[in-house]
Amino acid sequence: MSDTQFDVIVIGAGPGGYVAAIRAAQLGLKTAIVEEKHLGGICLNWGCIPTKALLSGAAVAQQLKHAGQFGFTVASVDFDIQQLVQHSRKVSSQLVQGIGQLLKKNQVTVFTARAQFIGKEQLEVTDVDGKKQQISAPHIIVATGAKAANLAQIPVDGQHVWSYKEALIPEELPKSLLVVGSGAIGSEFASLYQDLGCQVTLVDIAKQILPSEDLEVAKYVQKQFEQQGMQVLTDAAVQKIEIVQGQVHCHVETSSEVKVIIVDKVLSAIGVRPNSQNLGLEALGIEFENGFIKVDQWCKTNVVGVYAIGDVAGAPCLAHKASHEAILCVEKIAGVANVHALDRTQIPGCIFTHPQVASIGLTEQKAKAAGLNVNIGKFPLQANGKALALGETAGFVKTIFDQKTGELLGAHMVGHEVTEHIQGFAIAKYLEATDESLAQVIFPHPTLSEAMHESVLSAMQRAIHI
Repeated sequence: MSDTQFDVIVIGAGPGGYVAAIRAAQLGLKTAIVEEKHLGGICLNWGCIPTKALLSGAAVAQQLKHAGQFGFTVASVDFDIQQLVQHSRKVSSQLVQGIGQLLKKNQVTVFTARAQFIGKEQLEVTDVDGKKQQISAPHIIVATGAKAANLAQIPVDGQHVWSYKEALIPEELPKSLLVVGSGAIGSEFASLYQDLGCQVTLVDIAKQILPSEDLEVAKYVQKQFEQQGMQVLTDAAVQKIEIVQGQVHCHVETSSEVKVIIVDKVLSAIGVRPNSQNLGLEALGIEFENGFIKVDQWCKTNVVGVYAIGDVAGAPCLAHKASHEAILCVEKIAGVANVHALDRTQIPGCIFTHPQVASIGLTEQKAKAAGLNVNIGKFPLQANGKALALGETAGFVKTIFDQKTGELLGAHMVGHEVTEHIQGFAIAKYLEATDESLAQVIFPHPTLSEAMHESVLSAMQRAIHI
C-alpha cells in the first residue's frame, strides 16, 4: 500500500475524528486523518475545554464572594481577565499537543490540509500553501463538526457582537453583556460573565431557558440566575441592533412590549450549523437532513464507504456523543463482534452553569407525552449534609421511573458538581437498573451523591431525609 492509499481516512480531528483515527489504527487499519486547522477541533480549541477553564475562574470568584461564611475576610481582590484567558489557552494548547502525540504513537498519518471528495474513495487534500495531492481509502469518515449559526439581524463583527470565540478571549471584561440564546453555550457564557462581575441579560425566543432540559430544572436555573442579578427574558426576540457611541442598542420584542436594552457587548449563541459544505458530498449523492449528513445506526451514509460522525451527523451536538460514534463506526468497519448501535436515550447532557445542570433520558414532559405512567422522585440538596457543609445547597435531584416496570426513564440534576455525578445514573440506565435495585445500592456518607439515592427512594415514597 502506497503513502497515499489507506484503509481508513478521517476528515476532521475533533473529539469524533481523532478518536476514530486512533481506534482504527489500534485495530490494525492503515489510517490517515485530515485536519485543516487544529487537532482537537472546536471542542479542545474553542469549546468544551477552554470554557471550563474560564468557568473555573468564575467558581473562584464565587468562593471569594462567600468566603465570609467560612471565616475568611477578603479585604480586596484584583482580577485580571487576561490572566484567566491565558490559563484557558494554556490548558487548550497542552491537550492539543497531547492529541498530536497520541496520533503519532498510534502511527496515524496526519495531513494538515483541507479535504474534498473528487470521486468514490478519493480525496484531494490542499495544504496552506495550496499544494494538492490525492489520497484514497475504501472507508472515509466525515467528522467535520459544526460552527456557530448566525442571525441576519445580529451580525457578528467580533467587536460589538461576539461569537463564542471572542467571548473566550476578551481583551477586557465588559460591564454589560446581552446573550442571545439560552441553550448550553449561551447559558454557560451568561453564567460565566455574571459570576465574573458583568451585568448579563439572557434572551431566548423559547418559552423556557435551556429548552432541551426538564421544565422544572429550567425554571429553577432561571430563578437562580435572577437571584444572582441576571435579567432573563424568555419568549423574546432581538429584532435589531444598533451601534451608538460604542454601545449596542438591542431592540428586544417580548410578549408585551418592545424594549431597548443598551449593553457593551452582545454574544450570539443561537446554536450551530454543520460543516458539510465544500466537501464534495453533493457530487457523491450524499443525503442530508436539515443540513446534517443523514446516517444510519452505524454512522453509514447512503453512499457505500462514506460515514459521518459527531455534530455534522446531527444532534445532540456533544463531544462524548461524537467520540462514542467514532468507536462504534470504526469497530463496525473492522468487523469487531458485538458492536452496539448508538442509543440516544443513553447520552447524558452536562451544562456547566452556576449551578450546574446534568441529565439523561426522558424529561417529565416527554415521558407523560409518550403516555407513560411514571413515578417521580425529588430530593433537595439543602437536605444533604455534604452540600450544607460545602455551602452549596442550591439544587435538587429528580428521577423518573416507569410505574409498572420500575425502569429508570430519566434523571435530572441541578447543583454543585452534578456533571460529575450524572455518570452514576448513566451506568444505572445502561444496565437497566430499576428503582428497587437502585434502592439497594449503598451510597457513601457524607457525599453529595446521597441525594441521588434519596431521589430514588422518594420516587418509591420511601425517602428518609425529607
